[in-house]
Amino acid sequence: MRSSPKPTPAASAILAVYNAQATVTACLKSLLIQSIPIEIIIIDDGSTDGTPKLLRQFPHLKVLKQSHQGPAHARNLGSTNAKGKILLFVDADMTFDKDYVRDLTAPIVAGQVIGTYTKEERVTNWENPWARCWNVEEGWAPRKRFPVNPPKYGTDFRAILKSEFEKVGGFDNIGYTDTWSLFHKLGVRPLVTRAVCYHHNPNTLSAVFRQARWLAKRPYKFGVLGTTYALLRTSLPASLVVGTAQSLWFRLPQFFVFKLVYDLGRFVGVCEMQITGKLSK
Repeated sequence: MRSSPKPTPAASAILAVYNAQATVTACLKSLLIQSIPIEIIIIDDGSTDGTPKLLRQFPHLKVLKQSHQGPAHARNLGSTNAKGKILLFVDADMTFDKDYVRDLTAPIVAGQVIGTYTKEERVTNWENPWARCWNVEEGWAPRKRFPVNPPKYGTDFRAILKSEFEKVGGFDNIGYTDTWSLFHKLGVRPLVTRAVCYHHNPNTLSAVFRQARWLAKRPYKFGVLGTTYALLRTSLPASLVVGTAQSLWFRLPQFFVFKLVYDLGRFVGVCEMQITGKLSK
């Protein structure tokens, strides 16, 4: 008896992973129960922890591998192998409401826009003090990963027509802000939606340091002047002043320690980028 054909995926979820053993299983499980059919493509960006072993627990999913080159290269590789007309870009430390893909892609399917993002990106680990400190540093609303009033049109495409993505050659490998390269090249920003997802903030000081080092690896306005300013802002004297003031203002004493670790990570990240040219984590 001939088996029924698999449904055509409504979209292809592109998941670049690097040393994500703590979160990748929950991420994949939430993608597998989406209310509309999707294709899941995982790109292992040279993980050195237990991530490859965990991925083998999902043999029915497509897993690609590359040496550690960063998420831009990984997502571009995944996109070239995607069958869906819409690309979704997801992170290994995210989980998703069952209607996330449906709600995120609805304006694209309706022909209204070429891409979308969501303002309902919620902090999973809000009870953790370092996670709350991260929101203070970023200026985000409580329990959300966006300001109180997110813009109608954002900077990061969470979903985009594959044809538009390919038109501009995908993401540029420019470090932490590589996802911004799409709207710069397309001249179009993604439309906001209310698709619900959950995202971990860094919840240990070591995680804060690593993430801060990574987000510092990006282009700076005004070249050398911008880079110098970034180093001054993250220097120890500046960290002490800002850390003290904000810990008092927000009544969050842990923020003082957080700020020292966060700014040290950014300082190291800027130096590493300038000295070695390394843009990946």
